[in-house]
Amino acid sequence: MKALRRLTVRAAYPQELAPLGEIVANLRWSWHAESLDLLESVDPGLWQACGHDPGRMLGEVSAERFAQLAADRRFRRRLADLHEDLTDYLTQPRWYQQERQRSDAVLPASIAYFSPEFGITEVLPQYSGGLGILAGDHLKAASDLGVPIIGVGLLYGAGYFRQSLSRDGWQLEHYPSLDPQGLPITALVGADGLPARVSIALPESRTLHAQIWVAQVGRVPLLLLDSNIEENDADARQVTDRLYGGGKEHRLQQELLLGVGGVRAIRAYCAATDASEPEVFHTNEGHAGFLGVERIRELVDGAGLTFDEALRAVRAGTVFTTHTPVPAGIDRFERDLVAAHLTGLASGDKLPAERVLALGAEEDPTIFNMAHMGLRIAQRANGVSLLHGEVSREMFNDLWSGFDVSEVPITSVTNGVHAPTWMSRDVVEIAEREAGPAALADGKGWDAIDRVPDAEIWRIRNRLRTKLVKEIRRRVHASSLTRGMSEAELGWTESTFDPDVLTIGFARRVPSYKRLTLMLRDPDRLRALLLDPQRPVQIVIAGKSHPADDGGKQLIAQMVRFADDPAVRHRITFLPDYDIGMARYLYWGVDVWLNNPLRPLEACGTSGMKAALNGALNLSIMDGWWNEWFDGDNGWAIPTADGLADADRRDDLEAHALYDLIEKNVATRFYDRPDGVVPTRWVQMVRHTLKTLGPKVLATRMVSEYVRRLYVPAAQSAARLIADDYAQARDLAAWTRAVEDKWPEVAVLHVDSQLSGAEAQVGETLTLRAEVALGGLAPDDVDVEAVYGGVDAEDRLTDIDTVSLAQVGAVDGTTRYEGEVPLRRTGGFGYTVRVLPRNRLLANPAELGVVASA
Repeated sequence: MKALRRLTVRAAYPQELAPLGEIVANLRWSWHAESLDLLESVDPGLWQACGHDPGRMLGEVSAERFAQLAADRRFRRRLADLHEDLTDYLTQPRWYQQERQRSDAVLPASIAYFSPEFGITEVLPQYSGGLGILAGDHLKAASDLGVPIIGVGLLYGAGYFRQSLSRDGWQLEHYPSLDPQGLPITALVGADGLPARVSIALPESRTLHAQIWVAQVGRVPLLLLDSNIEENDADARQVTDRLYGGGKEHRLQQELLLGVGGVRAIRAYCAATDASEPEVFHTNEGHAGFLGVERIRELVDGAGLTFDEALRAVRAGTVFTTHTPVPAGIDRFERDLVAAHLTGLASGDKLPAERVLALGAEEDPTIFNMAHMGLRIAQRANGVSLLHGEVSREMFNDLWSGFDVSEVPITSVTNGVHAPTWMSRDVVEIAEREAGPAALADGKGWDAIDRVPDAEIWRIRNRLRTKLVKEIRRRVHASSLTRGMSEAELGWTESTFDPDVLTIGFARRVPSYKRLTLMLRDPDRLRALLLDPQRPVQIVIAGKSHPADDGGKQLIAQMVRFADDPAVRHRITFLPDYDIGMARYLYWGVDVWLNNPLRPLEACGTSGMKAALNGALNLSIMDGWWNEWFDGDNGWAIPTADGLADADRRDDLEAHALYDLIEKNVATRFYDRPDGVVPTRWVQMVRHTLKTLGPKVLATRMVSEYVRRLYVPAAQSAARLIADDYAQARDLAAWTRAVEDKWPEVAVLHVDSQLSGAEAQVGETLTLRAEVALGGLAPDDVDVEAVYGGVDAEDRLTDIDTVSLAQVGAVDGTTRYEGEVPLRRTGGFGYTVRVLPRNRLLANPAELGVVASA
């Protein structure tokens, strides 16, 4: 008989062990080595059996064992020291507080960070892949830096899914029912002493209610909304059932709950805890875009603003990060479906549904585009690597038609990873011993790795590879049993993989563009690499396909079938159920991290960063972060066949380039050991990787960039528009309406030019004179610019520069402008003149998306 619901019953702590509860209640334990050691010492056997889940372990510890620990003075001293350390971590000033004291800029008192998934620890399985892991690392790094972030997400009753394999290698999904009482979260309690709830209206007079749970991630609270509560009808209870599950309506309701419900949850949290209200709202991908609509509603209802005035105020304090390099990765809903769900939120003259729907408009008038809404509601937007910023500007150029791709107002902040979570203790100890704690905190001092002898680095790499091989053997054995094999036929699993063989890792989600099976393009060539008698290679592979993606499942099955071959199964394997726990072993132990996406479809790809922090070398297509930081000595770049229309031909060429690199460069260097023991040139590359990539790939670097480049400017803009009862928000809205109304009459009527010398030579100047019709706008409302640069064969400007022209008079209702353009380059040169809106409250001259060009 199956239980209707499950809960976790724990033994009561003796008073002497009360601090243990506080340590477990804060997820800082998941990345704090000393806390992990203490928790393991409570009951080492249970710790292993419970999958390193302290809440579950403590739920099974006997009262007798607690009594023993309470009487153990050494354990109590360790517990007291760790409790004091946690208290200091949570209360003492950190980087952000120091910045607030010494910086001229006013740093925001609070920042809201919304994401559909958060990968904090495998104990809280609320993530599917890179987006969630990045969000988790963002919160952890913010905590380490003292950045006052409030995270907002959903609590999924079954998480993403647990993965296993059938006998023939087909992915099978399992959805375990997660008991909130057994997770490291607590219910938010309101002033009335009852669990805090939020609610949003649904079509047909239904209401969606959600409870607010709080996961404490160091100094950062993470609010998680759960619809599986008795106030809801049966359908509403299922809204937060699974991450990325269900149909379009289900997904839309999840995103409404995340955005609208998330803002309401923040208000409830701040009221219950006296926390500062956020000044900046950051949406990690478009899934939470409806947060902007809810904040507009708040200002319309609470501050008496019009829709346009509220939109200006909300935009100023909103940051949008896009993670997808392909239109197919964007959430798009039928416009009518969105309209039906707005009836209870956006209605009446003050917040008309048509205005909200316009925020998500795209070329197809029947579709509502979440990324377009995110860009229209955020004054600041970014991609997650330099290359992804370029791709994003190209992808969304249509929203700023008339502007060069380079001028699209989407910047980039390259992702980073949380070093204490992903680095092995062996490497952390070296970094802290040689460079000090600052190496992980702010990236300083990594050059000190040069002091570490080659032999010591190689001993550590061997030790970590050995740990990985042991874990691979355990998992291969367990997976084989799950697939229906008998214990009698699994003797080979005890010796699968070799701790002395070059080990390559490949693990990620399995959409087609990541090309899981590129290495299988020439199976015979791959077998030869795996079984080479002098320089063998072994490859460990993992990843999940979306449950609805049969194409991805086919790729997994193809890989598993190859790896099942008795001739090679000791050299290649696919490990099911990829999660944070498995990932750590992979990042620690592989010698090489392989990444072969279809360029430029990898937005960033942080898995290779995590491997690099442990001394692994990257072998990757020049995409994402690798395109930015590959320097020729920290790994290898796989040549790409960009521009080929034949996809099969492209895959063949890039696969054979991969085989050649492994055979002639990677394996050769790994096994080149002048003294018979240490591969000196390989260790040199490991050392170079650690000291050059170590400072760059840190999530603390990433979060500090967000603070300086996006959060602080957003908070400053928002403060200006909020001041004096939103006076400047009202002014900006009125000015924007006037500009948009009159812009059709703005035109560049005539342009003359005159060279300063007899002919065009470098060092000369070109004087431009332009007559402009302002259409009733004042000269202060516009900026008239000369735009100049190289020209291509079709006379399109390239590598453009701009210079503002000065107003020199007015003739017959037109305004005259003049200025000089420097001739700094040889070759083809071109110019034009354009008019842009100008207002000090705009973050970017392209913000309104209007321009008039000659």
